[in-house]
Amino acid sequence: MLRSLHLEGVGPADRLDLELGERLNVLTGDNGLGKSFVLEVAWWALTGTWTDRPVLPREGKEGSARIAGEAGTGTTRDRFEGKYDRLAQQWSDRFGRHMGRSWTNTPSGAVISSWVRGLVPVLHVRTNGACSVWDPCRNIPSMGSALYRMSSSPSPDPQPYLFEERQLWDGLAHEGRPVCNGLVQDWVTWQLEAADSDEARPFQLLCRVLEQLSHPAEKMKPGKPVRLYLDDVRKFPTVELPYGTIPIVHASAGMKRILELSYLIAWSWSEHVQASRLIGWQPSDRIVVLMEEPETHLHPRWQRHIVPALLGALSGLAPSMRPQVLLTTHSPLVLASIEPHFNPARDKLFVFELDGADVTVRELPWAKRGDAIGWLTSPVFGLEQARSIEAERAIEAAEALMRGETGALPEGLRSEEELHRELVRVLPDQDRFWPRWIVRRERQGA
Repeated sequence: MLRSLHLEGVGPADRLDLELGERLNVLTGDNGLGKSFVLEVAWWALTGTWTDRPVLPREGKEGSARIAGEAGTGTTRDRFEGKYDRLAQQWSDRFGRHMGRSWTNTPSGAVISSWVRGLVPVLHVRTNGACSVWDPCRNIPSMGSALYRMSSSPSPDPQPYLFEERQLWDGLAHEGRPVCNGLVQDWVTWQLEAADSDEARPFQLLCRVLEQLSHPAEKMKPGKPVRLYLDDVRKFPTVELPYGTIPIVHASAGMKRILELSYLIAWSWSEHVQASRLIGWQPSDRIVVLMEEPETHLHPRWQRHIVPALLGALSGLAPSMRPQVLLTTHSPLVLASIEPHFNPARDKLFVFELDGADVTVRELPWAKRGDAIGWLTSPVFGLEQARSIEAERAIEAAEALMRGETGALPEGLRSEEELHRELVRVLPDQDRFWPRWIVRRERQGA
């Protein structure tokens, strides 16, 4: 797990410091202030790799920029620091102080860097459907025999699996070899295996995760695979919904997001268990998920379900599983949904803010806000009112008039009649501001 991140001279601010919770970390704040950037750096801190080009230092800070922090599980502490090499356009090796010092021979005959043993599976889920997976049992600098290690110089950099959305559905290959069959093929294969043999575990896991992530009123259950196209001989999975059975390729954008996330979790964990068995290790009791805006494409009913369900699905992967989740969100419903589950001893809430020309990040003391409106008007989102801009403007002008502060009223709202016409236009009949305004009008004889 990742315990802390300290960034200097890199990203949207000269310095950012985050002391992370061991379970849930929620990053909030306006667009463009660095929330997704922090997830990208967290990925590097956990895996030693980048999912795209490396992040760059701020202009003029190339010589002093650093990415530092602490990772580890239990009592283990792994302090790390990365410096930027301007000539190579790369950051120093995240695990450089361990490389080449110690090696582990596995039962399979492979020779693996010992530092890998302390690492855990990491998933990075983006809003555009792309995702990345890093597994210490698969994405490692495996050197084969000791003789091979001594007589060759393979790159020690462990490469992750980087999926575009289409590759997650149709499969991913590396150097001509399939490393993931994809959602369509794996789902159908797992379903057939579950029906014909005892090898049902991947499909059972998929079904369980899918049920957990689905909204309780719209549970998605696997249906019978079907052939759909003349020019594609594959059978495609289907899901049973309250209104009927549909092929997953015809599901809505929100449901596809849930289907993809369910498959990604089931595939990643199933592969980790199998890879652990092949190299003679115990599966990890940790998994880290980095997720951008889990509310993406989801109806409000699903938004207030997704994060508690995700924590439950990850915790259920193994009896002793302790997941860590770092997520970004712009949804007040997501924050309202975690109120019953938030544990200040294990969870953290951060807000990214713009202070003049400076970006800052601070941890907010946890406080329940009660509902989405409470969160919208809290320091997390900072709205004065959870209304339209026009309604907020009209009410603020009306309140200023009621206080006798008429000198700064906006154009078109400088008289009581102008204000009343605007309030009638922008407010619903049941708005809670009306009683105050009506009482004033009656007292003024309007």
